Amino acid sequence: MTELARRTPWAAGLAVLVLTVPACSGGGDGDGDGNKGDGKPKTFTVANQEPTHLAPGAANDSYSIHVVNALFDRLTKINSAGKVVNEQAASITSTDQKKWTIKVKPGLTFHNGEPVTAQSYVDAWNTAAYGPNGWENNYYFGNIKGYDALNPEDPDGDEGPKKAPKPKTDKLSGLKVVDGQTFEVTLTGSFSQFPLTLAFTGFAPMPKGAAADLKAFDQRPIGTGPFMLTGSGWEHNKQITLKKFAGYKGGRPAHADGMTFKIYASRDTAYTDLVAGRVDILETIPPAKISEAKRLLGDRFVATPSGTMDYLEFPLYDKRFRNRDLRYAISMAINRQAIVETVFNNAFNPTGSIVSPIVPGYRPNACGTPCTYLPRHAKDYFDKAGGFSGTLELWFSNADPSYEQWMTDVANQLKQNLGINDVKFRKIPVADYLSNLSDHKATGPYRANWVMDYPSAENYLTTRCGDANRMSYDGEACMDLVTKGNRADSIEESVRFYQRAEQTLLKDLPATPLWNWQNQQGYSKRVGNVRFDPYENSAHYDQVTVK
Repeated sequence: MTELARRTPWAAGLAVLVLTVPACSGGGDGDGDGNKGDGKPKTFTVANQEPTHLAPGAANDSYSIHVVNALFDRLTKINSAGKVVNEQAASITSTDQKKWTIKVKPGLTFHNGEPVTAQSYVDAWNTAAYGPNGWENNYYFGNIKGYDALNPEDPDGDEGPKKAPKPKTDKLSGLKVVDGQTFEVTLTGSFSQFPLTLAFTGFAPMPKGAAADLKAFDQRPIGTGPFMLTGSGWEHNKQITLKKFAGYKGGRPAHADGMTFKIYASRDTAYTDLVAGRVDILETIPPAKISEAKRLLGDRFVATPSGTMDYLEFPLYDKRFRNRDLRYAISMAINRQAIVETVFNNAFNPTGSIVSPIVPGYRPNACGTPCTYLPRHAKDYFDKAGGFSGTLELWFSNADPSYEQWMTDVANQLKQNLGINDVKFRKIPVADYLSNLSDHKATGPYRANWVMDYPSAENYLTTRCGDANRMSYDGEACMDLVTKGNRADSIEESVRFYQRAEQTLLKDLPATPLWNWQNQQGYSKRVGNVRFDPYENSAHYDQVTVK
Protein backbone atom coordinates (compact mmCIF):
# COMPACT_ATOMS: atom_id res chain seq x y z
CA MET A 1 0.00 0.00 0.00
CA THR A 2 2.69 2.46 1.02
CA GLU A 3 5.74 2.72 3.18
CA LEU A 4 4.79 3.59 6.74
CA ALA A 5 5.82 6.43 8.98
CA ARG A 6 7.08 5.94 12.54
CA ARG A 7 4.24 4.75 14.75
CA THR A 8 2.86 6.09 18.00
CA PRO A 9 3.01 4.52 21.47
CA TRP A 10 -0.48 5.13 22.71
CA ALA A 11 -4.10 5.24 21.76
CA ALA A 12 -6.73 7.71 22.85
CA GLY A 13 -10.44 8.29 23.26
CA LEU A 14 -12.58 6.57 20.67
CA ALA A 15 -15.95 7.98 19.80
CA VAL A 16 -18.12 5.33 18.22
CA LEU A 17 -18.27 5.83 14.49
CA VAL A 18 -20.80 3.59 12.81
CA LEU A 19 -19.81 3.04 9.21
CA THR A 20 -21.28 -0.03 7.62
CA VAL A 21 -19.57 -1.38 4.53
CA PRO A 22 -21.55 -4.11 2.82
CA ALA A 23 -19.92 -7.44 2.20
CA CYS A 24 -18.91 -8.12 -1.36
CA SER A 25 -19.69 -11.64 -2.37
CA GLY A 26 -19.33 -13.78 -5.41
CA GLY A 27 -21.13 -17.11 -5.11
CA GLY A 28 -19.56 -20.33 -3.94
CA ASP A 29 -20.19 -23.99 -4.35
CA GLY A 30 -20.47 -26.87 -1.93
CA ASP A 31 -21.52 -26.05 1.63
CA GLY A 32 -20.59 -22.38 1.62
CA ASP A 33 -17.05 -22.96 2.92
CA GLY A 34 -15.80 -23.19 -0.63
CA ASN A 35 -14.02 -26.42 0.34
CA LYS A 36 -16.26 -29.04 -1.17
CA GLY A 37 -16.87 -30.10 -4.71
CA ASP A 38 -13.99 -31.83 -6.51
CA GLY A 39 -12.12 -32.90 -3.38
CA LYS A 40 -9.05 -30.80 -4.17
CA PRO A 41 -7.72 -28.25 -1.65
CA LYS A 42 -9.38 -24.88 -2.12
CA THR A 43 -6.75 -22.15 -1.96
CA PHE A 44 -6.53 -18.55 -3.13
CA THR A 45 -3.79 -16.00 -3.84
CA VAL A 46 -3.24 -12.44 -2.65
CA ALA A 47 -0.98 -9.94 -4.41
CA ASN A 48 1.54 -8.40 -2.03
CA GLN A 49 4.93 -6.73 -2.05
CA GLU A 50 7.92 -8.11 -0.17
CA PRO A 51 7.39 -7.76 3.59
CA THR A 52 10.17 -6.51 5.84
CA HIS A 53 9.22 -8.72 8.81
CA LEU A 54 6.78 -11.43 9.83
CA ALA A 55 7.34 -11.23 13.59
CA PRO A 56 4.44 -9.10 14.91
CA GLY A 57 6.69 -7.02 17.17
CA ALA A 58 8.74 -5.98 14.14
CA ALA A 59 6.03 -5.88 11.43
CA ASN A 60 5.27 -2.21 10.81
CA ASP A 61 4.64 -1.85 7.07
CA SER A 62 1.47 -2.69 5.19
CA TYR A 63 2.93 -5.63 3.28
CA SER A 64 4.12 -7.27 6.51
CA ILE A 65 0.87 -6.57 8.34
CA HIS A 66 -1.15 -8.26 5.58
CA VAL A 67 0.63 -11.53 6.32
CA VAL A 68 0.65 -11.11 10.09
CA ASN A 69 -3.13 -10.60 10.03
CA ALA A 70 -3.52 -14.09 8.59
CA LEU A 71 -1.02 -15.66 11.00
CA PHE A 72 -1.92 -14.05 14.33
CA ASP A 73 -4.92 -13.19 16.48
CA ARG A 74 -4.60 -10.46 19.13
CA LEU A 75 -6.32 -9.63 22.41
CA THR A 76 -8.77 -7.26 20.72
CA LYS A 77 -9.83 -6.25 17.23
CA ILE A 78 -11.63 -3.35 15.57
CA ASN A 79 -14.88 -4.44 13.96
CA SER A 80 -16.43 -3.07 10.77
CA ALA A 81 -18.29 -0.40 12.76
CA GLY A 82 -15.06 0.93 14.27
CA LYS A 83 -15.70 -0.55 17.72
CA VAL A 84 -13.09 -2.40 19.76
CA VAL A 85 -14.14 -5.94 20.73
CA ASN A 86 -12.34 -8.79 22.47
CA GLU A 87 -10.64 -11.44 20.35
CA GLN A 88 -8.24 -13.57 22.43
CA ALA A 89 -9.09 -11.62 25.59
CA ALA A 90 -11.83 -12.98 27.83
CA SER A 91 -11.89 -9.65 29.64
CA ILE A 92 -9.92 -6.41 29.98
CA THR A 93 -10.78 -4.45 33.12
CA SER A 94 -9.52 -1.55 35.21
CA THR A 95 -10.75 0.48 38.17
CA ASP A 96 -8.43 3.44 37.63
CA GLN A 97 -7.58 3.23 33.89
CA LYS A 98 -3.91 2.90 34.86
CA LYS A 99 -3.68 -0.67 36.15
CA TRP A 100 -5.34 -3.16 33.82
CA THR A 101 -6.19 -6.82 34.36
CA ILE A 102 -6.28 -8.96 31.22
CA LYS A 103 -7.67 -12.48 31.14
CA VAL A 104 -6.80 -14.62 28.10
CA LYS A 105 -9.42 -17.05 26.83
CA PRO A 106 -8.58 -20.66 27.75
CA GLY A 107 -8.20 -23.39 25.13
CA LEU A 108 -6.43 -21.27 22.47
CA THR A 109 -3.21 -22.61 20.98
CA PHE A 110 -0.30 -21.64 18.78
CA HIS A 111 0.19 -23.43 15.48
CA ASN A 112 2.57 -25.87 17.19
CA GLY A 113 -0.08 -26.87 19.73
CA GLU A 114 1.38 -24.83 22.61
CA PRO A 115 -1.31 -23.16 24.75
CA VAL A 116 -1.73 -19.39 24.54
CA THR A 117 -1.22 -18.09 28.07
CA ALA A 118 -0.69 -14.84 29.92
CA GLN A 119 3.05 -15.56 29.76
CA SER A 120 2.82 -15.76 25.95
CA TYR A 121 1.75 -12.12 25.87
CA VAL A 122 4.16 -10.91 28.55
CA ASP A 123 7.10 -12.56 26.78
CA ALA A 124 6.11 -11.01 23.45
CA TRP A 125 5.70 -7.52 24.87
CA ASN A 126 8.99 -7.67 26.78
CA THR A 127 10.75 -8.78 23.60
CA ALA A 128 9.28 -5.97 21.52
CA ALA A 129 9.93 -3.34 24.20
CA TYR A 130 13.58 -4.35 24.73
CA GLY A 131 15.53 -1.63 22.91
CA PRO A 132 18.56 -3.66 21.73
CA ASN A 133 16.28 -6.00 19.76
CA GLY A 134 15.58 -3.07 17.43
CA TRP A 135 12.01 -4.10 16.66
CA GLU A 136 10.04 -1.43 14.85
CA ASN A 137 7.00 -1.61 17.14
CA ASN A 138 9.08 -0.97 20.25
CA TYR A 139 7.58 2.47 20.92
CA TYR A 140 4.03 1.09 21.17
CA PHE A 141 5.01 -0.09 24.65
CA GLY A 142 6.22 3.35 25.76
CA ASN A 143 3.32 3.95 28.13
CA ILE A 144 3.89 0.73 30.10
CA LYS A 145 5.76 1.18 33.37
CA GLY A 146 9.43 0.25 33.06
CA TYR A 147 9.79 1.06 29.36
CA ASP A 148 12.56 3.62 29.96
CA ALA A 149 14.70 1.01 31.74
CA LEU A 150 14.57 -1.19 28.61
CA ASN A 151 15.40 1.79 26.38
CA PRO A 152 18.09 3.90 28.09
CA GLU A 153 19.06 7.07 26.28
CA ASP A 154 22.50 7.63 24.81
CA PRO A 155 24.22 10.15 27.09
CA ASP A 156 26.02 11.62 24.07
CA GLY A 157 22.77 12.20 22.23
CA ASP A 158 23.53 9.82 19.35
CA GLU A 159 20.54 7.91 18.05
CA GLY A 160 20.18 4.16 17.64
CA PRO A 161 20.27 1.10 19.96
CA LYS A 162 23.97 0.46 19.21
CA LYS A 163 24.90 3.85 20.66
CA ALA A 164 22.78 3.57 23.80
CA PRO A 165 24.01 1.72 26.91
CA LYS A 166 22.79 -1.83 27.38
CA PRO A 167 19.68 -2.01 29.57
CA LYS A 168 20.12 -3.54 33.01
CA THR A 169 16.86 -5.45 32.62
CA ASP A 170 14.89 -7.06 29.82
CA LYS A 171 11.55 -7.11 31.63
CA LEU A 172 8.91 -4.39 31.81
CA SER A 173 8.18 -3.69 35.49
CA GLY A 174 4.60 -2.88 34.50
CA LEU A 175 3.85 -6.46 33.43
CA LYS A 176 2.97 -9.13 35.99
CA VAL A 177 1.67 -12.65 35.40
CA VAL A 178 -1.04 -13.42 37.95
CA ASP A 179 -1.92 -16.96 36.85
CA GLY A 180 -1.87 -19.08 33.72
CA GLN A 181 -4.45 -16.98 31.88
CA THR A 182 -4.24 -13.65 33.71
CA PHE A 183 -1.74 -10.80 33.68
CA GLU A 184 -1.66 -7.22 34.91
CA VAL A 185 -0.46 -4.16 33.00
CA THR A 186 0.51 -0.99 34.85
CA LEU A 187 0.74 2.12 32.69
CA THR A 188 2.63 5.32 33.42
CA GLY A 189 -0.64 7.26 33.48
CA SER A 190 -4.39 6.80 33.29
CA PHE A 191 -5.50 5.87 29.81
CA SER A 192 -9.09 4.78 29.29
CA GLN A 193 -8.69 3.61 25.69
CA PHE A 194 -5.80 1.20 26.27
CA PRO A 195 -7.82 -1.78 24.90
CA LEU A 196 -7.99 -0.05 21.52
CA THR A 197 -4.22 -0.25 21.02
CA LEU A 198 -4.19 -3.99 21.69
CA ALA A 199 -5.80 -4.64 18.31
CA PHE A 200 -2.57 -3.62 16.58
CA THR A 201 -0.37 -6.44 15.25
CA GLY A 202 2.58 -5.47 17.46
CA PHE A 203 0.74 -6.74 20.55
CA ALA A 204 0.34 -10.35 19.34
CA PRO A 205 1.69 -13.19 21.55
CA MET A 206 4.84 -15.27 21.07
CA PRO A 207 5.39 -18.98 21.84
CA LYS A 208 8.01 -20.26 24.27
CA GLY A 209 11.55 -20.24 22.96
CA ALA A 210 10.92 -17.72 20.19
CA ALA A 211 13.01 -15.05 21.92
CA ALA A 212 16.05 -17.34 21.85
CA ASP A 213 16.36 -16.87 18.07
CA LEU A 214 14.46 -13.81 16.95
CA LYS A 215 15.84 -13.93 13.42
CA ALA A 216 14.52 -17.45 12.96
CA PHE A 217 11.14 -16.48 14.44
CA ASP A 218 10.95 -13.51 12.08
CA GLN A 219 11.44 -15.83 9.11
CA ARG A 220 9.13 -18.62 10.30
CA PRO A 221 6.77 -17.26 12.97
CA ILE A 222 4.55 -19.65 14.88
CA GLY A 223 1.24 -17.86 15.14
CA THR A 224 -2.25 -18.24 16.56
CA GLY A 225 -4.44 -17.20 13.63
CA PRO A 226 -6.65 -19.02 11.13
CA PHE A 227 -3.71 -19.72 8.78
CA MET A 228 -0.21 -21.07 9.43
CA LEU A 229 2.99 -21.26 7.39
CA THR A 230 3.51 -24.35 5.25
CA GLY A 231 6.79 -26.16 4.71
CA SER A 232 7.93 -23.74 2.02
CA GLY A 233 6.97 -20.72 4.15
CA TRP A 234 8.50 -17.37 3.23
CA GLU A 235 10.21 -17.63 -0.14
CA HIS A 236 11.71 -14.17 -0.35
CA ASN A 237 10.63 -11.98 -3.26
CA LYS A 238 8.52 -14.87 -4.57
CA GLN A 239 5.71 -16.02 -2.29
CA ILE A 240 4.54 -16.89 1.22
CA THR A 241 2.44 -20.02 1.41
CA LEU A 242 -0.07 -20.63 4.22
CA LYS A 243 -2.50 -23.41 5.03
CA LYS A 244 -5.59 -23.60 7.19
CA PHE A 245 -4.80 -24.14 10.88
CA ALA A 246 -6.80 -27.27 11.70
CA GLY A 247 -6.54 -26.70 15.46
CA TYR A 248 -7.82 -23.15 15.37
CA LYS A 249 -10.32 -22.34 18.17
CA GLY A 250 -10.62 -18.55 17.75
CA GLY A 251 -13.41 -16.43 16.38
CA ARG A 252 -12.39 -16.29 12.71
CA PRO A 253 -11.92 -19.81 11.34
CA ALA A 254 -10.67 -20.07 7.77
CA HIS A 255 -13.17 -21.04 5.07
CA ALA A 256 -10.48 -21.90 2.51
CA ASP A 257 -7.88 -24.65 2.82
CA GLY A 258 -4.99 -22.28 2.25
CA MET A 259 -3.72 -19.06 0.72
CA THR A 260 -0.56 -17.75 -0.93
CA PHE A 261 0.82 -14.25 -0.90
CA LYS A 262 2.34 -13.72 -4.34
CA ILE A 263 5.06 -11.09 -4.09
CA TYR A 264 5.20 -8.44 -6.82
CA ALA A 265 7.68 -5.65 -7.43
CA SER A 266 5.03 -3.62 -9.27
CA ARG A 267 1.35 -2.99 -8.57
CA ASP A 268 0.77 -2.62 -12.29
CA THR A 269 1.97 -6.19 -12.83
CA ALA A 270 -0.21 -7.39 -9.97
CA TYR A 271 -3.22 -5.65 -11.50
CA THR A 272 -2.54 -7.27 -14.89
CA ASP A 273 -2.45 -10.66 -13.19
CA LEU A 274 -5.70 -9.93 -11.34
CA VAL A 275 -7.52 -9.13 -14.58
CA ALA A 276 -6.03 -12.26 -16.19
CA GLY A 277 -7.07 -14.44 -13.24
CA ARG A 278 -3.49 -15.24 -12.17
CA VAL A 279 -4.03 -13.72 -8.71
CA ASP A 280 -7.28 -13.61 -6.74
CA ILE A 281 -7.13 -10.54 -4.48
CA LEU A 282 -5.44 -7.19 -4.97
CA GLU A 283 -5.60 -4.84 -1.96
CA THR A 284 -4.64 -1.67 -3.87
CA ILE A 285 -5.47 -1.15 -7.54
CA PRO A 286 -3.17 1.46 -9.18
CA PRO A 287 -5.01 4.79 -9.51
CA ALA A 288 -4.38 4.95 -13.27
CA LYS A 289 -6.20 1.62 -13.67
CA ILE A 290 -9.32 2.42 -11.65
CA SER A 291 -11.61 3.35 -14.54
CA GLU A 292 -10.58 0.23 -16.41
CA ALA A 293 -10.92 -1.91 -13.27
CA LYS A 294 -14.49 -0.72 -12.70
CA ARG A 295 -15.35 -1.72 -16.26
CA LEU A 296 -13.54 -5.08 -16.31
CA LEU A 297 -14.26 -6.25 -12.76
CA GLY A 298 -17.79 -4.96 -12.35
CA ASP A 299 -19.07 -5.81 -8.88
CA ARG A 300 -15.71 -7.41 -8.10
CA PHE A 301 -14.25 -3.90 -7.88
CA VAL A 302 -14.63 -2.60 -4.31
CA ALA A 303 -14.04 0.91 -2.98
CA THR A 304 -13.97 1.58 0.75
CA PRO A 305 -13.05 4.62 2.87
CA SER A 306 -9.49 4.70 4.16
CA GLY A 307 -7.58 5.95 7.14
CA THR A 308 -4.46 6.47 5.02
CA MET A 309 -3.15 10.01 4.51
CA ASP A 310 -0.35 11.63 2.49
CA TYR A 311 1.53 14.72 3.66
CA LEU A 312 4.44 16.88 2.65
CA GLU A 313 6.69 17.26 5.69
CA PHE A 314 9.39 19.90 6.12
CA PRO A 315 12.86 19.22 7.59
CA LEU A 316 12.94 21.96 10.22
CA TYR A 317 16.48 20.96 11.19
CA ASP A 318 17.40 22.72 7.93
CA LYS A 319 17.24 26.44 8.78
CA ARG A 320 15.89 27.27 5.29
CA PHE A 321 12.54 25.68 6.23
CA ARG A 322 12.15 27.17 9.71
CA ASN A 323 10.31 30.19 8.34
CA ARG A 324 6.61 29.45 8.68
CA ASP A 325 5.74 31.90 5.90
CA LEU A 326 7.79 29.78 3.47
CA ARG A 327 5.95 26.63 4.56
CA TYR A 328 2.62 28.42 4.12
CA ALA A 329 3.71 29.57 0.64
CA ILE A 330 4.65 26.08 -0.50
CA SER A 331 1.42 24.63 0.88
CA MET A 332 -0.80 27.24 -0.80
CA ALA A 333 1.07 26.82 -4.10
CA ILE A 334 0.08 23.14 -4.36
CA ASN A 335 -3.09 22.40 -6.34
CA ARG A 336 -4.23 19.28 -4.52
CA GLN A 337 -7.44 18.90 -6.53
CA ALA A 338 -5.60 19.00 -9.87
CA ILE A 339 -3.10 16.35 -8.71
CA VAL A 340 -5.88 14.10 -7.44
CA GLU A 341 -7.60 14.38 -10.83
CA THR A 342 -4.57 13.88 -13.08
CA VAL A 343 -2.41 11.47 -11.09
CA PHE A 344 -4.94 9.56 -8.99
CA ASN A 345 -7.86 9.56 -11.38
CA ASN A 346 -10.08 11.06 -8.64
CA ALA A 347 -9.52 7.97 -6.51
CA PHE A 348 -8.26 10.06 -3.57
CA ASN A 349 -9.74 13.11 -1.87
CA PRO A 350 -7.78 16.35 -1.37
CA THR A 351 -7.69 17.34 2.27
CA GLY A 352 -6.74 20.06 4.67
CA SER A 353 -6.88 17.87 7.78
CA ILE A 354 -4.26 15.80 9.57
CA VAL A 355 -6.70 13.00 10.41
CA SER A 356 -8.83 10.83 8.14
CA PRO A 357 -12.59 11.35 7.73
CA ILE A 358 -13.25 7.93 9.31
CA VAL A 359 -11.65 9.03 12.59
CA PRO A 360 -13.80 10.49 15.40
CA GLY A 361 -13.25 14.24 15.70
CA TYR A 362 -12.44 14.76 12.01
CA ARG A 363 -13.13 18.29 10.73
CA PRO A 364 -13.18 19.04 6.99
CA ASN A 365 -10.34 21.39 6.02
CA ALA A 366 -9.34 22.04 9.61
CA CYS A 367 -6.25 23.76 8.19
CA GLY A 368 -8.20 26.46 6.35
CA THR A 369 -6.34 29.02 4.22
CA PRO A 370 -2.77 27.63 4.57
CA CYS A 371 -3.87 24.35 2.97
CA THR A 372 -6.02 25.91 0.23
CA TYR A 373 -4.76 26.44 -3.30
CA LEU A 374 -4.28 30.21 -3.43
CA PRO A 375 -1.34 30.96 -5.76
CA ARG A 376 -1.44 34.76 -5.31
CA HIS A 377 -1.48 34.46 -1.53
CA ALA A 378 1.27 31.88 -1.82
CA LYS A 379 3.51 34.33 -3.70
CA ASP A 380 2.83 37.03 -1.09
CA TYR A 381 3.90 34.69 1.72
CA PHE A 382 6.90 33.56 -0.36
CA ASP A 383 8.07 37.14 -0.81
CA LYS A 384 7.44 37.88 2.86
CA ALA A 385 9.67 34.93 3.75
CA GLY A 386 12.46 36.34 1.61
CA GLY A 387 12.12 33.76 -1.13
CA PHE A 388 14.21 30.61 -1.34
CA SER A 389 17.86 30.33 -2.30
CA GLY A 390 19.64 27.27 -3.61
CA THR A 391 18.26 23.99 -4.90
CA LEU A 392 14.89 22.81 -3.57
CA GLU A 393 15.09 19.03 -3.28
CA LEU A 394 11.89 17.00 -3.09
CA TRP A 395 12.28 13.58 -1.47
CA PHE A 396 10.24 10.42 -2.09
CA SER A 397 10.82 6.68 -2.32
CA ASN A 398 10.80 4.47 -5.40
CA ALA A 399 8.02 2.28 -4.00
CA ASP A 400 5.41 3.45 -6.52
CA PRO A 401 5.61 5.37 -9.82
CA SER A 402 2.75 7.66 -8.73
CA TYR A 403 5.06 9.27 -6.16
CA GLU A 404 7.28 10.76 -8.87
CA GLN A 405 4.23 11.71 -10.91
CA TRP A 406 2.67 13.86 -8.21
CA MET A 407 6.03 15.24 -7.12
CA THR A 408 6.55 16.35 -10.72
CA ASP A 409 3.26 18.24 -10.55
CA VAL A 410 4.30 19.81 -7.23
CA ALA A 411 7.63 20.88 -8.73
CA ASN A 412 5.90 22.49 -11.71
CA GLN A 413 3.43 24.30 -9.45
CA LEU A 414 6.24 25.65 -7.26
CA LYS A 415 8.04 26.90 -10.35
CA GLN A 416 4.91 28.51 -11.79
CA ASN A 417 3.43 29.96 -8.61
CA LEU A 418 6.52 30.84 -6.57
CA GLY A 419 9.26 31.14 -9.16
CA ILE A 420 11.42 28.36 -7.63
CA ASN A 421 13.13 27.15 -10.80
CA ASP A 422 15.91 25.03 -9.31
CA VAL A 423 13.93 21.98 -8.17
CA LYS A 424 15.43 18.49 -8.12
CA PHE A 425 14.22 15.07 -7.04
CA ARG A 426 15.79 12.71 -4.54
CA LYS A 427 14.25 9.30 -5.28
CA ILE A 428 15.39 6.94 -2.52
CA PRO A 429 15.21 3.11 -2.51
CA VAL A 430 12.22 2.12 -0.41
CA ALA A 431 14.38 -0.01 1.92
CA ASP A 432 16.41 3.08 2.88
CA TYR A 433 13.75 5.78 2.78
CA LEU A 434 12.41 5.74 6.34
CA SER A 435 15.83 5.39 7.91
CA ASN A 436 16.99 8.43 5.93
CA LEU A 437 14.06 10.45 7.26
CA SER A 438 14.50 9.24 10.84
CA ASP A 439 18.21 10.06 10.68
CA HIS A 440 17.40 13.61 9.49
CA LYS A 441 19.15 13.16 6.17
CA ALA A 442 16.39 14.72 4.08
CA THR A 443 17.57 17.97 2.49
CA GLY A 444 14.16 19.19 1.43
CA PRO A 445 10.40 18.60 1.77
CA TYR A 446 9.56 14.91 1.62
CA ARG A 447 6.61 12.63 1.03
CA ALA A 448 5.17 11.32 4.28
CA ASN A 449 2.39 8.80 4.67
CA TRP A 450 0.30 7.49 7.51
CA VAL A 451 -1.69 4.25 7.55
CA MET A 452 -4.11 4.24 10.47
CA ASP A 453 -3.35 1.72 13.21
CA TYR A 454 -6.54 2.39 15.13
CA PRO A 455 -9.32 4.96 14.65
CA SER A 456 -8.12 7.75 16.92
CA ALA A 457 -6.84 11.24 16.17
CA GLU A 458 -4.05 10.56 18.67
CA ASN A 459 -2.69 7.94 16.29
CA TYR A 460 -2.01 10.70 13.75
CA LEU A 461 -0.93 13.48 16.11
CA THR A 462 1.64 11.96 18.48
CA THR A 463 4.03 10.98 15.70
CA ARG A 464 4.08 14.59 14.42
CA CYS A 465 3.99 16.44 17.74
CA GLY A 466 6.05 14.12 19.94
CA ASP A 467 9.77 14.32 20.62
CA ALA A 468 10.53 11.55 18.11
CA ASN A 469 8.97 13.34 15.14
CA ARG A 470 11.17 13.29 12.03
CA MET A 471 10.80 17.01 11.27
CA SER A 472 12.56 18.31 14.42
CA TYR A 473 9.32 20.15 15.17
CA ASP A 474 9.00 21.58 18.66
CA GLY A 475 5.53 20.22 19.30
CA GLU A 476 5.39 20.69 23.06
CA ALA A 477 2.19 22.76 22.97
CA CYS A 478 0.57 20.22 20.66
CA MET A 479 1.66 17.24 22.79
CA ASP A 480 0.39 18.88 25.98
CA LEU A 481 -3.07 18.86 24.43
CA VAL A 482 -2.68 15.30 23.16
CA THR A 483 -1.71 14.19 26.66
CA LYS A 484 -4.75 15.91 28.14
CA GLY A 485 -6.89 14.08 25.60
CA ASN A 486 -5.24 10.77 26.49
CA ARG A 487 -6.07 11.28 30.17
CA ALA A 488 -9.54 12.79 29.75
CA ASP A 489 -12.40 11.22 31.67
CA SER A 490 -14.67 10.76 28.68
CA ILE A 491 -14.44 9.98 24.99
CA GLU A 492 -16.09 13.26 24.05
CA GLU A 493 -13.64 15.26 26.16
CA SER A 494 -10.70 13.43 24.58
CA VAL A 495 -11.82 14.36 21.08
CA ARG A 496 -12.08 18.00 22.08
CA PHE A 497 -8.43 18.08 23.18
CA TYR A 498 -7.28 16.25 20.05
CA GLN A 499 -9.00 18.82 17.87
CA ARG A 500 -7.18 21.62 19.68
CA ALA A 501 -3.91 19.74 19.25
CA GLU A 502 -4.55 19.36 15.53
CA GLN A 503 -5.26 23.08 15.27
CA THR A 504 -1.95 23.88 16.96
CA LEU A 505 -0.08 21.60 14.58
CA LEU A 506 -1.78 23.06 11.51
CA LYS A 507 -1.09 26.60 12.63
CA ASP A 508 2.64 25.84 12.75
CA LEU A 509 2.40 23.63 9.63
CA PRO A 510 5.57 21.55 9.94
CA ALA A 511 3.63 19.10 7.77
CA THR A 512 0.96 20.02 5.26
CA PRO A 513 -1.83 17.51 4.51
CA LEU A 514 -2.34 16.61 0.86
CA TRP A 515 -4.96 13.91 0.29
CA ASN A 516 -6.86 11.09 1.93
CA TRP A 517 -6.59 7.71 0.24
CA GLN A 518 -9.63 5.68 -0.75
CA ASN A 519 -9.08 1.93 -0.86
CA GLN A 520 -9.58 0.53 -4.37
CA GLN A 521 -9.60 -3.26 -4.29
CA GLY A 522 -10.56 -6.11 -6.55
CA TYR A 523 -10.87 -9.87 -6.69
CA SER A 524 -11.11 -12.63 -9.27
CA LYS A 525 -14.00 -14.84 -10.34
CA ARG A 526 -12.49 -17.79 -8.44
CA VAL A 527 -13.29 -16.41 -5.00
CA GLY A 528 -16.34 -15.23 -3.14
CA ASN A 529 -17.30 -13.61 0.16
CA VAL A 530 -14.37 -11.19 -0.21
CA ARG A 531 -14.94 -8.52 2.41
CA PHE A 532 -13.11 -5.27 3.05
CA ASP A 533 -13.82 -2.60 5.64
CA PRO A 534 -12.12 0.68 6.59
CA TYR A 535 -10.72 -0.61 9.88
CA GLU A 536 -9.00 -3.77 8.66
CA ASN A 537 -5.48 -3.48 7.25
CA SER A 538 -6.28 -6.25 4.80
CA ALA A 539 -9.18 -8.23 3.42
CA HIS A 540 -10.89 -10.62 5.81
CA TYR A 541 -8.88 -13.61 4.58
CA ASP A 542 -10.61 -16.02 6.93
CA GLN A 543 -13.97 -15.41 5.23
CA VAL A 544 -12.82 -15.89 1.63
CA THR A 545 -14.38 -18.85 -0.16
CA VAL A 546 -13.00 -20.58 -3.24
CA LYS A 547 -15.25 -21.75 -6.04
